[in-house]
Amino acid sequence: MDTTDGLEAGGGPTGAMLSAPSGLLDVLSVAAVVLDADGNIALWSPQAEQLFGWSAEEALGRPAAELLAAKEHVGLVLELFARVMGGDGDWAGAFPVRRKDGSSRLVEFRNMRLLDEKGDLYALGIATDRAMLRHLERDLALSSRLVAQSPIGLAVLDTNLHYVLVNPTLERINGLPAAEHIGRRPLDALSFLDDAGAVESAMRQVLATGTPLLEQFTAGRTHADESTEHAWSVSYYRLEDSTGRVLGVATSVVDVTESHQAAKEIAHGRRRLALIADASVRIGTTLDLDQTARELADVVVPELADVAAVDILDSVLEGRPSVVGAARGPAVFRALAVSAAYSSEAVRAADPPGDVARYDADRLVTQCATTGHPVLVAHVQARDLSRIARDDDAAALLARAGLRSYLAVPLIARGEVLGALDLKRTRNLLPFDADDIVLAGELAARAAVCIDNARWYRSARNAAIALQRHLLPQRPPQLVGLEVAYRYRPAAATIEIGGDWFDAIAQADGTTALVVGDVMGSGINAAATMGQLRTATRTLAELGLDPTQVLQHLDRITSGLGETIATCIYAVYDPRSAQCRIAVAGHLPPVPARPGEAPRLLDLPTGAPLGVGGIPFEATTVSMMVGDELVLYTDGLVETRDQPIDARLNILLELLANTGRPLEETCDWLLDSLRRPDDHDDVALVIARVSSP
Repeated sequence: MDTTDGLEAGGGPTGAMLSAPSGLLDVLSVAAVVLDADGNIALWSPQAEQLFGWSAEEALGRPAAELLAAKEHVGLVLELFARVMGGDGDWAGAFPVRRKDGSSRLVEFRNMRLLDEKGDLYALGIATDRAMLRHLERDLALSSRLVAQSPIGLAVLDTNLHYVLVNPTLERINGLPAAEHIGRRPLDALSFLDDAGAVESAMRQVLATGTPLLEQFTAGRTHADESTEHAWSVSYYRLEDSTGRVLGVATSVVDVTESHQAAKEIAHGRRRLALIADASVRIGTTLDLDQTARELADVVVPELADVAAVDILDSVLEGRPSVVGAARGPAVFRALAVSAAYSSEAVRAADPPGDVARYDADRLVTQCATTGHPVLVAHVQARDLSRIARDDDAAALLARAGLRSYLAVPLIARGEVLGALDLKRTRNLLPFDADDIVLAGELAARAAVCIDNARWYRSARNAAIALQRHLLPQRPPQLVGLEVAYRYRPAAATIEIGGDWFDAIAQADGTTALVVGDVMGSGINAAATMGQLRTATRTLAELGLDPTQVLQHLDRITSGLGETIATCIYAVYDPRSAQCRIAVAGHLPPVPARPGEAPRLLDLPTGAPLGVGGIPFEATTVSMMVGDELVLYTDGLVETRDQPIDARLNILLELLANTGRPLEETCDWLLDSLRRPDDHDDVALVIARVSSP
């Protein structure tokens, strides 16, 4: 027989017989006394001896009124006894009793008439100390009201983890009436919790160990409020009676939804501030337009969106302004970047970077760009997909990807709409909201300035390069006995055009003049000086002058251009004598390369740069055979900030040792091998190879 079960939820007589005895009657020490029809004591319980002080031997057979009542109360006792025995009903109340030691105690009585099988009458009196009874009554009443009126959810479960008590607060918290709790386990009653099994496990642990579990956090959505996630702090402790017998487990539940939400909002706010700070560092690291767009898309994924795209108006790239609040109409976008938190068909629905797409006026991204205001679809429906996607195929991809929420914010810089930041959520269950609009707008505003700077940089750079290329020769001329290839590569990290130039000039007598020069500095002044010097060099070459004379004239011209310094190497090849006469004005030495021999730096008098004035130049004659090459270059080819110039020149010689390829390939190979993407100087390169006359 199991006698360890705690609080019962109910049961019949059999269940009561099999239950462990209650300790409440022991606490009350209820005494039982039976009187015969004459008022003499016929039965006397041990509790009566404890309550009144008289032993059974002393009490049995004696008149109860004389034994237990004071003299002044005997008449009243006999009257009440007669009333009960006469069948006028039971009597209950408090009465002062005289104990054996002479003291008086107020005792609570319940008296009733008994009839045995012979028809004899008896009186049964049940008594307990009134002070003890009132104390327990107050405790029970207080406990009952505390449980009922407590703002904390309270429940008691038996040792089998069935609910036996649930207070009104817990009813409201769980959204379930107390009657639907009683007799059920938490796993059944709390099915709305994802961790209902963990709740039962915690209760069993407390039952087994007796160690309370305090302030355990749990969250979920109740039947009473399925739209809001609630949070609770739950404590568990074991219930025992005065003898230490385990009765069950009690639990207290405090709704901490507000503080939980506040903590979540604080954490959310910190994450957003961190995202803005991160964006300030990560966006705009270069003046490359595509890179800046990729940085923006990468920053917002996955913290703000599952898929992000950055699109810029094609008109903006072409230099046509697009003001905020422009008239509605179709728009042409160029996709710059797409970023995703994971592989998704939503990525395939986006325009690939570099593509140009036309969106009609009813498309949401068009409305965003033309009005300059964010466009939000918090809960995307099937009918919304055609207004989000570029076409029906893209809409089908978004449907399969499970697009849940959509947000587009304009990219506005200096009052001009540049494009839009397009955000989508597919796996993220939370819809975009007003806070997301503010955050996305803040990120878009910061990024738009960087994108605008990159746009202007690209435009200015393209214009500068176009101007530079216009000032330089485009195609090698037809030369006698000489094959020539050349390259010009602008600096990657500046929009200012440089002062490097080169030329190959066919002269009337069949000779060829090869020129490479470098005006110090950059910008319009350097470009203008370069254009003047190149024009002057071509004019001087027409006169058939010796290289030293050409440099002398260029030196005087440079001196007359203000504070200008330039380096130059001027060489004239004569196919009739197979000789090349070379003069240098402060320039790096050329490299002659002959098949079968190691390339070398030509040992020439360095000379002073152009613009110093009055210093004579020297020329050196070099014999050149068929197949020989002469490499002329500016310092941008070999100079770096982290390596000595001698080491870089040795690398150039090593590269030229592998000759034999076409000159065009050799030019590209040298530039690709020696140049870096972030080089801050432009470079001019000329390679001449002696061919058969």
